[in-house]
Amino acid sequence: MRKAITFTLLLPALALGGCGIGKQKSLDEFAVARNAPLVIPPDYSLTPPVAGTVSLSAENAQAQAIEALFGGPAPRSAVETSVLEAAGRDRVATGIRSTAGDPATNVVDKGATTQAIIAAPEGDGQDASAQTPQ
Repeated sequence: MRKAITFTLLLPALALGGCGIGKQKSLDEFAVARNAPLVIPPDYSLTPPVAGTVSLSAENAQAQAIEALFGGPAPRSAVETSVLEAAGRDRVATGIRSTAGDPATNVVDKGATTQAIIAAPEGDGQDASAQTPQ
């Protein structure tokens, strides 16, 4: 009986002792490890810019950035080359992207049927029907 009373009094004291009841010191982050010493970077033989002069690389800055990001043109795979050949890569007009958005470019009029399909209201397709002109 005496051991049971001692045990019931001692158990909460041990449990609360692990919680750190009492004053806690604040942690010192510098006590964990030493700071690394400051190191002077190596000399890359860089010269400061001179006022009033233009850098030679300023003209090619965009090309250098693209080269750094993408690494230049990559070789095409055999599959990609065959697809491009089948699509007619060698028959494309040189300035096609400029003429495609030109207002003077003639486009094929698809007619009233295409306009009706584009202007048709959205639906769930349950009541859909198709009529062909006679």
